[in-house]
Amino acid sequence: MTTQIEVLQTALATAFGERASLVTALGEVTITVKADDYLAFMQQLRDDATLHFEQIIDLCGVDYSTYGDGAWTGLRFAATSHLLSIKYNWRVRVRVFAPDDDMPLLQSVTGIWRAANWYEREAFDMFGILFEGHNDLRRILTDYGFIGHPFRKDFPVSGYVEMRYDPEQKRVIYQPVTIAPRENVPRVIREEHYGMK
Repeated sequence: MTTQIEVLQTALATAFGERASLVTALGEVTITVKADDYLAFMQQLRDDATLHFEQIIDLCGVDYSTYGDGAWTGLRFAATSHLLSIKYNWRVRVRVFAPDDDMPLLQSVTGIWRAANWYEREAFDMFGILFEGHNDLRRILTDYGFIGHPFRKDFPVSGYVEMRYDPEQKRVIYQPVTIAPRENVPRVIREEHYGMK
């Protein structure tokens, strides 16, 4: 008897063949596609009657720059989507790497799933991944004057600027960060019976 995961693997292998990398781990199927094929793959995942992924559950950015304790040698930025087929009751994860680390650019899937709109805006805001064809790609979680992308691994913990209300100017102003970086060392208690009577 074949399991639902095996049926999904067979359907994906039949639909895409050698054009995509297919991996199954922990009961989930992940497809890795090339950036040039991304939009066509996503369209086929939705429209192919044997797959029928009519819903996008999530799309998020990933920064692989320090993945595996720095052992990662591949491209730095990826977008990972989770798709759901209500008809067949199965899910798939689709991962696509942006070909340029300095200017990560991928095709937008908002024309396929309208729900991807805010997901792609979040990936842009947090990771700096641009989505070509997105009609309203602007920040969604940070302020419009925010500098940088806070989920990138090279973004400083304290940020670049801070904002505060200036009562003299009667407005919010931006200024360089005034927090002095420091290292917190936890207090270690070495008494055997500490706190016990």
